[in-house]
Amino acid sequence: MISPTDFDEVAVNGVKDYDAYFGTATHDDHVLFELLIVGVLQVGLGWQVAASQLPILRQHMDGLRVERVAGYEEPDFERLMTTPGVMHNGRKLRAIITNARGIILIQREFGSFSDYLWQFVDATPLLMPAPDDELPTKSPLGARVAKDLHKRGFTFVGPVVTHMFLLAAGLIKVN
Repeated sequence: MISPTDFDEVAVNGVKDYDAYFGTATHDDHVLFELLIVGVLQVGLGWQVAASQLPILRQHMDGLRVERVAGYEEPDFERLMTTPGVMHNGRKLRAIITNARGIILIQREFGSFSDYLWQFVDATPLLMPAPDDELPTKSPLGARVAKDLHKRGFTFVGPVVTHMFLLAAGLIKVN
């Protein structure tokens, strides 16, 4: 259990983890799940606030192992909603569980979540211009992947969230 005095240090570790992942092409389904979680949590918040939840969620959600989270039921959700330190946004917590279930189905169909995602870019990161050195917040690819994820039952994966997730996972590179 994370004590209140350790919370700031733990939160900083989540931000460091996410920052280290961001933009690195990954084929690891666990890392992809964590990056997607940050995208979901980031809706309406800054990325640092969202990323600070990673260590807390790892502690209280079975290490964020997708196969374990996919099996969560109502008692697990209720426990999370009362756990100190966990972001108590029921819609976002339910989205994490729902999306874990979606990843399991994608893994069964494509072999891995990574294989599913990387087929959208023919296994090569999409290079995207960054006008005025601003990080673009959406793309046609993000919209296309978001639409497909929605068809597969994912939630909180609109075009902006999905685009940022693809940037974080290294499927889109800006130049």
